[in-house]
Amino acid sequence: MQENDITRDDSAEAVDAVALTVFASRIASVCDEMGAVLRRTAFSPNIRDRLDFSCAVFDTAGRLTAQAAHIPVHLGSMAYAMAGVVGGIQPEEGDVWVFNDPFLGGTHLPDVTLVAPVFVEGRLMGYVANRAHHADIGAVTPGSMPLSTRLEGEGVVIPPRRLYAGGVRRGEVLEAITSATRNPRQAAGDFAAQASSVRAGAVRLAELIGRIGPVDYPRAVASLNRYAERLVRDVVAAIPDGRYRFSDWMDDDGQGRRDLEIRVTVEVAGDEAVADFTGTSPQTGGNINCPLPVAAAAVYYVFRCLMPEQTPPCAGAFAPVLIVAPEGCLVNARRPAAVAAGNVETSQRIVDAVCGALAQALPGRVPAASHGSMNNLAMGGGSGDEAWDYYETMAGGAGGGPHGPGRSAIHTHMTNTLNTPLEALEMVYPLRIRRYAVRRGSGGAGRHRGGDGVVREYELLAPAEATLITERRRHPPWGLAGGAAGAAGENRLNGELLPGKAQCRLGPGDRLEIATPGGGGWGR
Repeated sequence: MQENDITRDDSAEAVDAVALTVFASRIASVCDEMGAVLRRTAFSPNIRDRLDFSCAVFDTAGRLTAQAAHIPVHLGSMAYAMAGVVGGIQPEEGDVWVFNDPFLGGTHLPDVTLVAPVFVEGRLMGYVANRAHHADIGAVTPGSMPLSTRLEGEGVVIPPRRLYAGGVRRGEVLEAITSATRNPRQAAGDFAAQASSVRAGAVRLAELIGRIGPVDYPRAVASLNRYAERLVRDVVAAIPDGRYRFSDWMDDDGQGRRDLEIRVTVEVAGDEAVADFTGTSPQTGGNINCPLPVAAAAVYYVFRCLMPEQTPPCAGAFAPVLIVAPEGCLVNARRPAAVAAGNVETSQRIVDAVCGALAQALPGRVPAASHGSMNNLAMGGGSGDEAWDYYETMAGGAGGGPHGPGRSAIHTHMTNTLNTPLEALEMVYPLRIRRYAVRRGSGGAGRHRGGDGVVREYELLAPAEATLITERRRHPPWGLAGGAAGAAGENRLNGELLPGKAQCRLGPGDRLEIATPGGGGWGR
């Protein structure tokens, strides 16, 4: 088989299925290699051990071409927003661009994106990108996940800027970012790891394009998009036409407002679907607001779960799914709204709401609600070279489904990270883990039980400041088809119950315990 057998004519309508499958695997391997480089060179446990990063390839217009199986909230939001980012830059060979602005293609400030253009024979052929969560991006509290009320309180806001120009690092740009952090040396190391990752991706993509040819490569990408779109339109067409409504609730915004509604109507007509969030609560004073790309990522994720496994993760797969969200609502917030928790908590609730709507159309395919929170804990202390910042998202229970029980102690939906291994955590931070166990009995009862959450207890060995941003402490994960709700989560400091969202100062010997929610049960 020749490299250019992917397409057999100039219209690219006739596709060699085997060659197209090989092409999809090869371009996905570029993303996998970027991820491997980033993981092996990163300084911080958050990137190195928890794998809180994602990698992807885009075409010249910023449309998604391929991605690794990393974090849905990163990848879906990049797929939705990257076109706007690359449309505003003038790429040159050797450039690496950096940004984290949630209202200019980002998610929340700790998620920093690096983008490198790929040139072959002097011609722009596409972009490679990674997005990694930095445990410190200069917020007002350690861990850069404060209970904020404005975007500026969440850290350094980086609009798209050249970090490297013509292959040369712009030291003043890096210095402006890292000098705002508590440990500039570690921050600089993570940025170097991200830059190495996109450079490796650019080299590999250029090699692939060189073998296929700069004329046939865009044709192959077009064929991949058409194939993905056909698969997804078949999936949507199999959903009964109709309007399916569902509402779910955020516990609170951390600033005194409770019971904020996420309302969605999923309308299916033929081979297209619209997720309409009209009626969702207005944006709020706390930081659970969502930029629209994050909401889009959650919607895309749910529909991706319905697709065949072989569906290429490219722009064509998203074409049949449209999103409507009134500007200024909780899932399409306006600047300068605080958004740190929108990315990690509201995204989870959007998934629950869309699943609840689709369960009415597909009762034999959709599970009950999973734990519905990333159970965020950010901590830090010390100063100078001894400063430390720790960030963790914690697993919970998956919802039971039509075909079996939910899994226990697992990250679900919009997160795909790991818990920091206890050995790495205790080696790097002044912390001791007193207990780490499955929270038995926290899954909802039903024909198929929900999975159980976890219990994790930290003992402080040095003074620290901690921030908790958690959900499903007041509104437990719902059951489905007659199944019972999962147990709500609980946070405790030295045995005393804490709110779902809290900031506190801790001293040596203090113990902080997080008990995460279980999943809802399915069936009577």
